[in-house]
Amino acid sequence: KRLLASKPNLSGPRAQLFACLLRLGTQQVSPLQLHTGASHAARNHYEVLVLGGGSGGITMVARMKRKVGAENVAVTLVGAGAKQLVIPSGVEWIKARVVELNPDKSCIHTDNGKEISYQYLIIALGIQLDYEKIKGLPEGFAHPKIGSNYSVKTVEKTWKALQDFKEGNAVFTFPNTPVECAGAPQKIMYLSEAYFRETGKRSKANIIFNTSLGAIFGVKKYADALQEIIRERNLTVNYKQNLIEVRANKQEAVFENLDKPGETQVISYEMLHVSPPMSPPDVLKTSPVADAAGWVDVDKETLQHKRYPNVFGIGDCTNLPTSKTAAAVAAQSGILDRTISLIMKNQTPTKKYDGYTSCPLVTGYNCVILAEFDYKAEPLETLPVDQSKERLSMYLMKADLMPLLYWNMMLRGYWGGPAFLCKLFHLGMS
Repeated sequence: KRLLASKPNLSGPRAQLFACLLRLGTQQVSPLQLHTGASHAARNHYEVLVLGGGSGGITMVARMKRKVGAENVAVTLVGAGAKQLVIPSGVEWIKARVVELNPDKSCIHTDNGKEISYQYLIIALGIQLDYEKIKGLPEGFAHPKIGSNYSVKTVEKTWKALQDFKEGNAVFTFPNTPVECAGAPQKIMYLSEAYFRETGKRSKANIIFNTSLGAIFGVKKYADALQEIIRERNLTVNYKQNLIEVRANKQEAVFENLDKPGETQVISYEMLHVSPPMSPPDVLKTSPVADAAGWVDVDKETLQHKRYPNVFGIGDCTNLPTSKTAAAVAAQSGILDRTISLIMKNQTPTKKYDGYTSCPLVTGYNCVILAEFDYKAEPLETLPVDQSKERLSMYLMKADLMPLLYWNMMLRGYWGGPAFLCKLFHLGMS
C-alpha cells in the first residue's frame, strides 16, 4: 500500500510484470482527486479522533464526518510526501506524530508537545516494517540482486534484480511474524517465475520459497490449489525457515530452522526478495490499549476495545485473528461504523464481524486465485464459482475493479465489503 511517483517506459511482458509489481507492493493512483484536510489551527478536543491516515483511518474519517460533522473529527498523519493526501474535506489534519496514548484520561500526546482529548478514539496506526531485525539489513539493500516489494525505497530494486537475473537461485522469504498482505511474499514468486518463462530464463532459475509457516496458505481449499501450482511449475518450498541474516556482499541468505533451534542454513542467491518482519507501531507496544504482544486489544466481533469502551481499533494494528488486508479493513469499517453509532446512543452493539478477509493471489500475468475466508479459515466466497481456480476474470477484477472500489468507495466510507453481494449471488444455494 505504498506509492511510486513514476514507472519505467516498458513494453511486452516486462510492462505486464512491472504493472503487477506495482499492484503488489504499491497503491494505484486514483484519477479522482479527493480533498485535503482543513488547514485551520488544531483544537485540543474532538468528538472523534482517528489515529493514523492509512486505509482504515481515512475510511473511518469519512464515515465519522457524516455521523458527527467534519468540524468534530480529526486525524493524525505524518505524510511521506509521495502523493497528495486523501483526507476528506473539512476534517482537521493534525500534522504530528502520536507519542503517547492515555485512554484513562481520554487523551493523546503528540511529538510537538500537544495534548489532545477525545470523546471517541479510533486507532488505525497500521503495522511497521522491521528490516533491521534481519542482520545485514537494511544496509544490504545498497547491494544489487536484492529487493523488497514492501517498501517504496526497495520495490524498484526487485524489478532490477529480475532484469539482471542470469542463472542460479531466486529466493523469496516469508517472516516469522504477522504480516501485511500475507499473500504478497508468494505472489512475487509466481510473477517472477512467469517472467523467467517469458524471457527464456526459466531453465536456469532455481526458484525457492522459504517460509516460516508450516503451510503455503492457511485455508486448505486454497492451499491445495497453490500446492498444485507449485508442483506444476517446479517450485521449491521449504517450511519453518526464517530469514535471520543477509550477507549482501557474498549474495548469501541465512535461515534458521524453527523446528530445530540453533540450526541454520546458508543459501547463495542470484536474486533475493525479502518480506520483512513486522510488528505493531512502537507507540502501541507500551500503551495501555495494547495486548501482551503489542496489538490493539479489541473485541473480535465489535472492534470495541476490551477495557476502554470509548476506544476502537481497525486494520493491521489490531489483534483481530484474521489476515491483515485492505479487504478486511473494508469489512471491518462497516461493522465499526455500526458499533460506534450504537455506542453513541448508549446501546449495545449488535452487528458482528465474522473475520472476512480477501487475498487475491496473483499466480501469473493474467490469472488470480481469489481467496476469501473468515475467522474459522473457512472459504467465504462472494461469487457462485470455485474461486480456488486460476481465472482471468479474477485478475481483471483485481487489476481494474478493486482499485475503483478502493479509491472511489472505500476511502469515501461507502464500501463495507461484499457481504451483501455474497448473499445476493448465493440466493437459493446451500
